[in-house]
Amino acid sequence: MKLPEELQFIANSRMHQKTTTTRMDGKVCVITGSTSGVGYQAAKHLAQGGADIVMVCRNPQKATAVRDELQLQFPINIDVIQADFSRFSDVRRAADMICNQYPKIDVLINNAGVHYTHRTLNEEGIEMVFAVNHLASFLFTRLLLNKLIENAPARIIQVNSQGHRFGGLDLDDLNWEHRHYQGLKSYGASKIAQLLTVWELSDRLNGSGVTINAVHPGEVKTNIGMNNELIYRLYKRYFLWWMLKDPEISGNAIYFHAAAPEMANVSGRFFNLTIDEKPAKYAVDRSLSTKIWKISEEMTGLSEKDGL
Repeated sequence: MKLPEELQFIANSRMHQKTTTTRMDGKVCVITGSTSGVGYQAAKHLAQGGADIVMVCRNPQKATAVRDELQLQFPINIDVIQADFSRFSDVRRAADMICNQYPKIDVLINNAGVHYTHRTLNEEGIEMVFAVNHLASFLFTRLLLNKLIENAPARIIQVNSQGHRFGGLDLDDLNWEHRHYQGLKSYGASKIAQLLTVWELSDRLNGSGVTINAVHPGEVKTNIGMNNELIYRLYKRYFLWWMLKDPEISGNAIYFHAAAPEMANVSGRFFNLTIDEKPAKYAVDRSLSTKIWKISEEMTGLSEKDGL
């Protein structure tokens, strides 16, 4: 029996996933949050495929350990740039360094993310989950956009989540000042906003040779949320953990989106791993996408001259 459209993601996660054997030798891939989980597996698969990697990570010690591990196995170049994506100044500094040091970017993978069970604000006074999961990747992408366009073809991959189906996006209360804070809905709000700007940016990039797609990396074991209180950490480790899959499936999926020839001209889509899928209805509302684009520019201090 065919599931209702809003539940089709359950069946999609069990479908046979696409793969590619296409090599990425000579390609430069920038990836955020690559010291564990989804990001680590993505970096490992990119390294196996021969890509040169720029790791943008909060913890330079962990990033250096991953770099050394991968370079022992694969004859590639890996650079580490330290940046805390809760700070927009760090995002700007990292983007400046990349633009100045690298003549081209072939693939940008926005993977860094957080989950909080209690309302927390960043240095700019913005709710932390929205700031890191959406605004930081929005800012980072916009600052690197001209470099991507100048050296097209290029691909942007937003590591999104089925968590967008949790809802929670309220344009009049993005900071959760007037509502009871709910961690799952806060996470959902950040992923809805990210999806809405994917559609907008895809339209703006039409004809540029740069594509952008969003990817749910699967229900896999990651360290996201392990910054929360002990009860949550125990709940995740000893109750949720056994139901989650190996994040290697995420690495395979992200590599497919980065390398597969059949993805070269695909843009403005949401994928459940490698299966093209319809997001929740409110996450494809184009009247909302134009509004959140403008709001995101204002909150990050961007203007139209900063990329598209």
